[in-house]
Amino acid sequence: MTDLETKKPQESLQDRLAQVIDLLHRHRLVESLAHRQEGRNQGLVENLVHRQNISELQQRLDELHPADIAHILEALPLGERLAVWQLVKAERDGDILLEVSDAVRESLLADMDDEEILAAARDMDADELADLAQELPRDVVYELMESLDAQDRERVRSALSYDEDQVGALMDFEMVTIREDVSLEVVLRYLRRLKELPGHTDKLFVVDYDGVLKGVLPIKRLLVNDPDKQVAEVMATDPVIFHPNDEANDAAQAFERYDLVSAPVIDANGKLIGRLTIDEMVDLIREESETEVLNMAGLREEEDIFASVWKSLQNRWSWLAINLITAFVASRVIGLFDGSIEKLVALAALMPIVAGIGGNSGNQTITMIVRAMALDQVGIGNTTRLVRKELSVALINGLVWGGVIGGVAFWLYDNLALGLVMTLAMTLNLLLAAMMGVLIPMTLVRMGRDPAMGASVMITAVTDSGGFFIFLGLATIFLV
Repeated sequence: MTDLETKKPQESLQDRLAQVIDLLHRHRLVESLAHRQEGRNQGLVENLVHRQNISELQQRLDELHPADIAHILEALPLGERLAVWQLVKAERDGDILLEVSDAVRESLLADMDDEEILAAARDMDADELADLAQELPRDVVYELMESLDAQDRERVRSALSYDEDQVGALMDFEMVTIREDVSLEVVLRYLRRLKELPGHTDKLFVVDYDGVLKGVLPIKRLLVNDPDKQVAEVMATDPVIFHPNDEANDAAQAFERYDLVSAPVIDANGKLIGRLTIDEMVDLIREESETEVLNMAGLREEEDIFASVWKSLQNRWSWLAINLITAFVASRVIGLFDGSIEKLVALAALMPIVAGIGGNSGNQTITMIVRAMALDQVGIGNTTRLVRKELSVALINGLVWGGVIGGVAFWLYDNLALGLVMTLAMTLNLLLAAMMGVLIPMTLVRMGRDPAMGASVMITAVTDSGGFFIFLGLATIFLV
């Protein structure tokens, strides 16, 4: 496959987004011109133009996959987003609501009345409805639950009983089960009678008459083996299994480790109650990655890029307030040494370098530690070794790059003592950054918090205040 072919789907999606935006702008422009016309034909012209543009927009949207429409909606300001949303066919609303981000879904649901929400959610599977239920009005959820049969109603309640970070909240209930005492030919005939297989079906689940999981039959084994063989002869009896209370992150790592497409979920008695599929795991990994990036910056939750000013302020203010306090502390540290700065003005020019390099190094360490925690590579047994390793890296970096900047300081100011102080301060601040880069996320974990939550803000505060204190303190002792 050529590079052009590889890039084509993404370029095509961006082209469609540009087309939708262009049609929206053209529609507004022509409407504005039509409003300026006077005479009996104004209404007719306006109506014809409106229909033409709406028809073309609807045609563009009808050609798109729900995930592509979701991308377009997320990329539009609120007014244009709702205008496009109104043009989407009602039968596609449910699929699109499941694809958009939580923040954008909130804005779309706010624009729908209860009847529209009911129509969009009525054809959803039990697991999809469970994903959406917490964001719907209570009376809508109640009416939807009443419309389900007993089995689906119980499935939705089961999924809602688990935390969002547990396997039970992510499992799919649509799966194909077979018995172990039948031939592969019987299984093939059974599959042919089905209208379609559930998505991501790479294996069939073998259960006994009580629904207890006995093994799995991969589709590839079904296809390549003698049709006269029994299922029990070719099935895998040791599949990767999960329980509904397992951590979803652990399941995602297992899917990546073992290259899984689907996997069974069983209860404490070994009874098959659902399955996990690769699409849910990919979504989970993406969401976790996005959350980690937001947490590192101190953002509390996912934010619609076109959200109102007030909502954005609510999401961002808390860590900005903390950052303001830490910046004030750093300024007071500088204030302690104002006499030294007055005597040697070069200190004012050089001290941001020490703090900046320390902050960068600390963020590198925190990023590595948080990633290792996400992969369960960090435990109590290897903490000491990890700290020693990071301190060693910081020491070498400090001596090398501190020596470089110390040499530059000596060359600029013709002051050997200033160069040596610069080297020592850089080394000590990098050591401080390495130590805090390990301790901050580990401390957050012990407190039951996300190790990435505000870590970038905290490490910057420590390296700024610490860097200023170390550099100016050493300068006061040895230079002033």
